[in-house]
Amino acid sequence: MKTKQLLYAICLTATFGITSCHQSQPITSAAEGWDTYNTGIILFEDKASGSAGSDIYHRIIPDAESYIREQARTVLATLYNSPADSIPAVEKIHYTLEDIEGISAKGGGNGDVTIFYSTRHIEQSFAEADTAKLLFETRGVLLHELTHAYQLEPQGIGSYGTNRVFWAFIEGMADAVRVANGGFGPDARPKGGNYMDGYRTAGYFFVWLRDNKDPEFLRKFNRSTLEVIPWSFDGAIKHVLGEKYDIDDLWNEYQIAVGDIHV
Repeated sequence: MKTKQLLYAICLTATFGITSCHQSQPITSAAEGWDTYNTGIILFEDKASGSAGSDIYHRIIPDAESYIREQARTVLATLYNSPADSIPAVEKIHYTLEDIEGISAKGGGNGDVTIFYSTRHIEQSFAEADTAKLLFETRGVLLHELTHAYQLEPQGIGSYGTNRVFWAFIEGMADAVRVANGGFGPDARPKGGNYMDGYRTAGYFFVWLRDNKDPEFLRKFNRSTLEVIPWSFDGAIKHVLGEKYDIDDLWNEYQIAVGDIHV
């Protein structure tokens, strides 16, 4: 398929007339090299049929299975160089709309992934924004959860629920993929904090490292979980960028660069 260089925000602007975006590099169409990759069976189930949130979702995303598969390939293209890489096998993604509190979450394991998306969140988001911004939010949330399905995990340091380093890496990488693909608005970056806070705080930092230290940083950082055991932030940084680098020094450099620390 012909390579497409485009910004997701440009597509939104052309289609819906909105311009909010945070995108540091052009996005290469995920179809490039990934259009035949088996993302697993996509099973979409609406458990909140008849709710306002369900009606809105179906209006903005008429073909959920194809949409989820497209975003999965975007995630894969962000985390990996090619389908030949070591990628966790995902046999099925069971995606549900549910009338519950919260936003979205990934569950399951061993190749059988579950993701729910709250129709209450859809309704609340729609009440505050237009359809285009709701689509923008829905895509961003989906990128985050799909990253959890396909990302690699640290080894030798416990688990998501028992080790904060593990947790910060997992959630930071999920938001890094969202940031890298224009999934947040221009004012979404948190100020201050620490990379150990995970989520957007770590995610924006990881994308800054990609933009300023190594264009392959996100892919190499993801793969470091197979090569640095026991895994640590500083060990992975040295493995990816070189022994002269220190994670805390890089965080301080980043904070100065984005204006959160003034010198």
